[in-house]
Amino acid sequence: MTPSRSRRHFLRLAALSPLAAAASAPALTPIKRTGGAMLKTGLNAYSFLEQLNANIADASKGIDLFGVCDFCAKHDIEAVDLTGYFFPGYPKAPADSYVNLMKRYVHDRGIVISGTGVKNDFAIADKAVRAEGVELTKVWIEVAARLGAPVVRVFAGPQTKNAKDWQTPANNAKREDVEGWMAEALHACAEHGQKYGVFVAVQNHGDFLKTGAEHLRLLQRTDHEWCGALVDTGKYFSEDPYADIALMVPYAVNWQIKETLGSSLKSPPTDFKKLVQIIHDGGYRGFVPIETLSMGRKDYDPAAEVEKALVSMREAIATLR
Repeated sequence: MTPSRSRRHFLRLAALSPLAAAASAPALTPIKRTGGAMLKTGLNAYSFLEQLNANIADASKGIDLFGVCDFCAKHDIEAVDLTGYFFPGYPKAPADSYVNLMKRYVHDRGIVISGTGVKNDFAIADKAVRAEGVELTKVWIEVAARLGAPVVRVFAGPQTKNAKDWQTPANNAKREDVEGWMAEALHACAEHGQKYGVFVAVQNHGDFLKTGAEHLRLLQRTDHEWCGALVDTGKYFSEDPYADIALMVPYAVNWQIKETLGSSLKSPPTDFKKLVQIIHDGGYRGFVPIETLSMGRKDYDPAAEVEKALVSMREAIATLR
């Protein structure tokens, strides 16, 4: 895409998104930040998905969350995002003894926990399932508070207008109706988050949320200052994902920085310098966790792939102007 087309796409997103939501949602206020942009490296534990799952099945194999923290310390990564799935007993909350040990472990290694996350579906027509997702999120909001993590990541859900694209049946629901289900559930989660000082961060996952405009509209409709965006740089499926990312920077409370602008190795590789400049220009201050994925690679080595992405991120941050 040419720079002029990219700019037109961004301007169209910026212009249309608020208008599209105006009839049904209040204006969303960008996060107020002080001191200018500042980007710090982080790592999402999900990068070690296969090894973490292997360790859950057999403690003598793979790597556990403590090992991921050690990896961060060895590579001077400043923060770790500890996905909830890999805590013992998930989806139940971990024992206080485990939480306290983890807090001590990261402190001794000079890193912080930047967030955690759960599996949920707020797009499904079954109210009971949505309610279960709300209760799960509330449990992990309290876990996050105990860990000292400021953010819990949640999904919107896999449902779209065209149900054939996804596993969850649409049940003939209109997109606006499904968005309403999500907003109601997210608002309830954010209310709980406010009580514990923990943000609820909605991730664009290439499902219900494919564009920045859709992401922004959902946040507008949720209408809660403790609900923000987790911007997944590899999961905006539009003609210019960088424009979608730029649109969402003012509302971002966490990130997943991916190797590609898509879900496969055939997707365009991430231009780290361009990406970091966009995040910086948007005034973001905080951690920008890297998350690598196997994407079908039989020889996938998360440590090696994270190291490569980390080098690219650091080089890009060093060139900021």
